[in-house]
Amino acid sequence: MKHRITTVLLSLITLAVGSEPAQAQQGICVSPQRPVCPLVVSAVPQHEFTFSRLIFADNPIAVHELGDYVGFPHWQADCSDSDPHFISAIKRMTRIETKSESQSISLMDSAIFDYPALYMVEAGFASFTEFEAVRLREYLLRGGFLLVDDFHGGYQWGKFQEWMAKVFPDREAVDLPQSHEVFHVHFDIEKFVQIPGLRALCLNDGATWERPMTKTGGVIESNLSRQEPAWRAILDDDGRVMVMINWNVDLGDAWEHADMEEYASEYTSTAYRLGVNYMIYSMTH
Repeated sequence: MKHRITTVLLSLITLAVGSEPAQAQQGICVSPQRPVCPLVVSAVPQHEFTFSRLIFADNPIAVHELGDYVGFPHWQADCSDSDPHFISAIKRMTRIETKSESQSISLMDSAIFDYPALYMVEAGFASFTEFEAVRLREYLLRGGFLLVDDFHGGYQWGKFQEWMAKVFPDREAVDLPQSHEVFHVHFDIEKFVQIPGLRALCLNDGATWERPMTKTGGVIESNLSRQEPAWRAILDDDGRVMVMINWNVDLGDAWEHADMEEYASEYTSTAYRLGVNYMIYSMTH
């Protein structure tokens, strides 16, 4: 059953006050701190839903060629604030009995089969062993759902395709129409906007797309590959979304910075609605 929420309730979650893409100011453009991510929850799940962040090894080639030495594994990006904010949104916007803390979990852990959805950031920097690829394929074909977020540009898309081909060599990502059920299972997403990451707002004069970083390995990439957002998916034989791909989109930063006035509410409200839809879809399909 499709639930509705009032604008007032949504504003309690997305506390951003701007309505236009504002120039990011000192409030959110400070030097990032190393994220503090939760450990794996080892006990049998006691809640209907636990937000689960996927652990993966960095691809050293991608890190070097893009010069993205952040000082911590890329899977950890934004976990300190992004995860708790989004969990609060699920609790307020739905009736799902949700654990208050998120968890980090590896494909090496067989407990992944206890959780309906996995959240993954920075997919263009990921690297998986053959065993992990097989485990992820099994997880998805058995009904699991992978939400891929926060990766940008043609180079990172290519690296994502490389490791995903190990998971599904016979399946390709397809663009989802805006009428697809995943965009309407809880909220009706009527306006699709590029949801910017912090890097774009701070380093790109408030634009919504991330400029290519300074390259150390000779990678040349045009801005055009970063300016158009895409919502793609890998489907099973029955048309169920197994992998929901948000390319040139950063849901995590929008969740994290929802209470910063420099981050426009148009982005945060869309990011929360999309995220809630994805999680409900994962639990009902």
